[in-house]
Amino acid sequence: MKPDEDDYRAFVDARYARLVRAAVLFGCGEHDAEDAVQEALVRCYGAWGRVSAADDRDAYVYRVLVNGISRSRRRRWRGEIPYQDLPEPPPTDDPATEVSLSQSIRASLGRLGHDQRQVLVLRYFADLTETQIASVLGIAPGTVKSRAARAIAALSEDTSLSDLITRTHEEK
Repeated sequence: MKPDEDDYRAFVDARYARLVRAAVLFGCGEHDAEDAVQEALVRCYGAWGRVSAADDRDAYVYRVLVNGISRSRRRRWRGEIPYQDLPEPPPTDDPATEVSLSQSIRASLGRLGHDQRQVLVLRYFADLTETQIASVLGIAPGTVKSRAARAIAALSEDTSLSDLITRTHEEK
């Protein structure tokens, strides 16, 4: 195996699950998310020289993933939207509370606009900086800040989410 392939394989091994989860949080079903990530990683493999030379490989790969999901949504027939369960990390204390909280978060994210949802997932799940998110989405850093602020404001007004969080804290 060539050194570039070793580097690529290490990158994929370290980030695959996180990329799939991000795609699910972007609104893909689990199987579609896996397909989107695999397609993005195949594209990155073909351009691994450019990817590995990029200032921020993670931002580069997330941009390829976001662009691929956007392309597939434009092509796809939207008459039917299948529901898939989100792959969850192992529960901590109370499985019922964890599932309920997870479902509420996904539902709340689903009520956000596509642009706001992308910014929140990249910021708080993928842990990208505002500059990286701006690079991934091809927008100005100020736009990232305003989308995030509007999304957080919308989530803070979501009564189903705030009620659940209040109940969760009272139970502890």
